[in-house]
This record gives sequence, C-alpha cells and structure tokens, in this order.
Amino acid sequence: MQPFTSHTGLAVMIDSANIDTDQIIPKQFLSKVTRDGFGVHLFHDWRYLDEAGDVPNPEFTLNKPRFSGATILLAQENFGCGSSREHAPWALADFGLRAIIAPSFADIFYGNSINNGLLPVKLKAHEVRQLINEVEVQEGARITVDLTACKVTSPTGAEFSFTLAESARHKLLNGLDAIGLTLSHDAKISAYESQIPSWRS
Repeated sequence: MQPFTSHTGLAVMIDSANIDTDQIIPKQFLSKVTRDGFGVHLFHDWRYLDEAGDVPNPEFTLNKPRFSGATILLAQENFGCGSSREHAPWALADFGLRAIIAPSFADIFYGNSINNGLLPVKLKAHEVRQLINEVEVQEGARITVDLTACKVTSPTGAEFSFTLAESARHKLLNGLDAIGLTLSHDAKISAYESQIPSWRS
C-alpha cells in the first residue's frame, strides 16, 4: 500500500447521509477479485444516466469539470453503511480518492478502508459543514489531511483535529496492510521459529 503521511488535494462533496456500499459500488460489478478496475463503476447509479455507463449524469458532483481529479471526498454521517463488501474502499481508491471526511462511518467500512490504504477522517458535523461550504463557493478548493499531526486544514486555513487508533495510524503511515504488518515482524518470527524444537516442526 502507498503510505499516507500528509496529502493536499482537490476536494469534492456528496452532501448526503447514509451513503451505502451498494451506492458506492453496485452489486453487479463485484465479480472481479483484484482491487483494480472498480473506479469506473464508483457511484454508478448516480454517475450515469444509463445502465451501461455510457452517458454521464452532468448533474452529479463527481462528473462536474471543476471536480475532475478530486482526491478528497466530503460526505455526511454513516458513510459506507450497508453490506460489508471490501470492494467499496477498492472503488474509492481506484477512482483516485485518498481520504474520506465525514462525521461518522459504518464500522466495517471504516476498518476496510484503513486495511486498504484509504484514510477515513471523522470530524464534527459542523466542521464537515464548514468544509463543504468552503468547497462549494471556491472552485479548485484544496484540503490538506495531515496524518502525522492528525489535522485537517480547510481551503481558508481553518484547522480541525481528528483522532485515529494508533494501530491504524501506524499501518497507514507505513503503507502496511495486514500481511505487510505481519512481515514487518519477520525477524522476530524467524527468531521464534529457530527456537522451536525440531520434533515439533
């Protein structure tokens, strides 16, 4: 995974609560077993006017030219609710998003995001509202998410602090998924295994 230390990027908002994983990546696109190729289907039912995905919906925020290349998504409470599909953070990351900022997240989605290098940032509802308002009025508005300092900086320079479990923060800062975290202890594992009596192997 790509380490996440500090990221400044163009922000886009979907000003809705309870965005579920079936909206993030609809079930008909779950047949792939690799993590890539899901970004084109992200928010499919909202992004496109046809089932095939050939006709973009010009009214959907992510399709508007001013938000092209956005890497930070602002949303409302309970983002990622619904099923436990890991494809949801895969699709968000494959689209190019590095961080999601919302007042709250569904627990399983929150964990899946961290395990796949996507940073979920919980801020107070009024802080998210301020960020959304600033992004709405300022074309090209950029937000900085600093995981080293656990701080979000708005387009106008307002600063908001957030918290993250130290274990999750360690994984994201170092670009470690569960396998990578295990392999980071390779020396200790090897030392332990070397002490195992041969009759037990």
